[in-house]
Amino acid sequence: MDIQQLTLHMHEFVRDKGWYETDSPHPQTLQNLAISLNLEASEVLEHFQWDGELSDPSSLAGELADVALYLLQIASLAEIDLEQAILQKLDDNSKREW
Repeated sequence: MDIQQLTLHMHEFVRDKGWYETDSPHPQTLQNLAISLNLEASEVLEHFQWDGELSDPSSLAGELADVALYLLQIASLAEIDLEQAILQKLDDNSKREW
């Protein structure tokens, strides 16, 4: 499955939950999604909070998936081709001095 197919699958899930409806208790605005992305990214940090060791890879995988899903949704709703943006960023970074 490629990034476009993942995005379509994510939209299908969100639509099935009714979260794109105007009366949704979970409005899918860019602001709300950006907040949710940040919250999920913080949950990734919890896996390394005290000892820096990964003790539950399965749980971490779930948190990383949450981050990826919010990222896909934000990019799609903002009409950003995430695949192209990533490739452009890699190209830009290849020319930078670190």
